[in-house]
Order: sequence, then C-alpha cells, then structure tokens
Amino acid sequence: MPRYLLIVDYRPGDDATPMDEWKPAEITAHMDYYGALNKALAESGELVGMEALTPPVHGKQVIGDGASAPIVSDGPFAEAKEILAGFQIVEVESEARAIEIAALVSAVPGPGGVPLRQPITIRRVMDSADFEAMGA
Repeated sequence: MPRYLLIVDYRPGDDATPMDEWKPAEITAHMDYYGALNKALAESGELVGMEALTPPVHGKQVIGDGASAPIVSDGPFAEAKEILAGFQIVEVESEARAIEIAALVSAVPGPGGVPLRQPITIRRVMDSADFEAMGA
C-alpha cells in the first residue's frame, strides 16, 4: 500500500491568531483532537508514524562537506509559513483516503473550537518502483 506524508506547517488556516495567544483550554482541545485522530489512525493500522516539532526558533541549519567540521547556524530560515511544524505518515489504500485523513488534520480546532482549515500538504513516499524508474 502506498504511504503518504501529511505535512503540517505554520500556515494558520482561517484563523491567524498565533497559538501563544490562545486560551489554555483551546490549546488543550487542539492537542486532544490530534491525539484522538492519531489514536484512531493507529487502531485502523493506517498511521505509520507522526511527530510534532519544536518551534523554529530552536532549529539549526547545518552545512557540511564530509571532511571538515560542519558549519552550524541559527538560520536563515524560510518564512514561518514554510517551516515544518509536524507530520504524519499514513499507509492507506489510495490517495483518496490520504486526502480524507488530511482533511481531518486540517479540521483541527483553533480559537473558539472552530476548525482551523489549515492547509495540509500531501506527498506520496517514494517506493522501490519509483527508484527503479529513476534508474537507481
């Protein structure tokens, strides 16, 4: 079965209120929604893995040539809306099912319990046939 990466970034969806301005109960509802969704996907056997990432301020950029010490810096980084916030990898029967799951992720509640409608990017994970087609 194909695997899909569901990418959650820092684009706000319909409500641009930064999460650090949300009420504690709204953050709890947001995280509880993700927890319940991930639990259901794990129980159905569709969730391969998921992670939430720390905010971009904690990120590092690394450049190396394999021979000398790497260069490590705090940036520059892409615009916040382009930075990965977290992801899920699902293994599903079809792209249509991956889209259904992405729509559920997009509906995570925000301020006032209103679904954020946050844009979720879907990318199919390459498999051996993809690599063979590339001549690898």
